[in-house]
Amino acid sequence: MSTLAGRLQAVEERLRAACRRAGRDRAEVALVAVTKTVPPEVAAELVRMGVTDLGESRPQELWRKAAALPPSVRWHLVGHLQRNKAERTLPLVELIHSVDSLRLLTALEQEAARQQRAADVLLEVNTSGEVAKHGFAPDEVPGLVPHVAALRRVRVRGLMTMAADTNDPEVCRPTFAELRRLRERLQAEVGDAHQLEHLSMGMSNDFEVAIEEGATLIRVGSALFEGVPDEGAD
Repeated sequence: MSTLAGRLQAVEERLRAACRRAGRDRAEVALVAVTKTVPPEVAAELVRMGVTDLGESRPQELWRKAAALPPSVRWHLVGHLQRNKAERTLPLVELIHSVDSLRLLTALEQEAARQQRAADVLLEVNTSGEVAKHGFAPDEVPGLVPHVAALRRVRVRGLMTMAADTNDPEVCRPTFAELRRLRERLQAEVGDAHQLEHLSMGMSNDFEVAIEEGATLIRVGSALFEGVPDEGAD
């Protein structure tokens, strides 16, 4: 078994165990493999193993890998998006996880209308309260209702957060639980216009807790690629 195959098996075992503890079906949680530290050749190996949801933090790197990998890949932008990169990014992505301002939300609506396409996004919320992190403050989320209701091309599919970087995953639980509560409140207020089914939360060190708190998308990089040959620095 290759190093990458072993890593994937270990992540899958952790994922399934977390689903069992939470009384959830494995199919309810999508693994997004964040390939920012590895070259396209390694990402392609993962695709051959059946993982086709891939994430990138930088739009330029997503563009580069999307050109090199099969069209079956569903690309997720999980890092900050500048408005001037929306035009080239929108046609390539399945989901933008990181809409962190009204200016960006408006720019995506305008660009999606210009391209005559729909754009699926998540609103990034800074539920950890860390100054260095992007995202709406939790108390800003209720005020987003009229802006979300006015969208025609952009479809808000849920919320995303990043927890604090800690060796104790339990420290992250309140961060994830708050995102779930915010999603439920926002869904109740926007009604049927947008189906906020997704919670993108949990990374290599804390995704089990995120799954227990309702994550539907987990973003995993180092747990898959650390120690894999040709890996870049994490």
